[in-house]
Amino acid sequence: QVQLVESGGGLVQAGGSLRLSCAASGRTFGTKAMGWFRQAPGKEREFVAAISWSGGSTDYADSVKGRFTISRDNAKNTMYLQMNSLKPEDTAVYYCAARNYMALSNYYQDSRKYDYWGQGTQVTVSS
Repeated sequence: QVQLVESGGGLVQAGGSLRLSCAASGRTFGTKAMGWFRQAPGKEREFVAAISWSGGSTDYADSVKGRFTISRDNAKNTMYLQMNSLKPEDTAVYYCAARNYMALSNYYQDSRKYDYWGQGTQVTVSS
């Protein structure tokens, strides 16, 4: 069992930066691929970024590519999402999630394929 807790959200002006953290409990964090998703009001939850168990493989949604960076520190049981050049359309609740897979295998962009979820952290970008 893995429990996930996000932090680092807040209010920021367009063009600013935030770093989200996802702290995990349990001894198996380092064996799981992880992802960040977000959900804006009235919209479906969407994929943002994913990272393999070792951090050696990453992938991003086109909308955040070049602005966001996903990373992890398995020694600290923590995953991060560095968000730069934020835009108002990035406003959403951001969720971290973990899969019972080590690699970025098939369907890693599908939220239904993740086994553990955090409670979410609000990110609001003002124009």
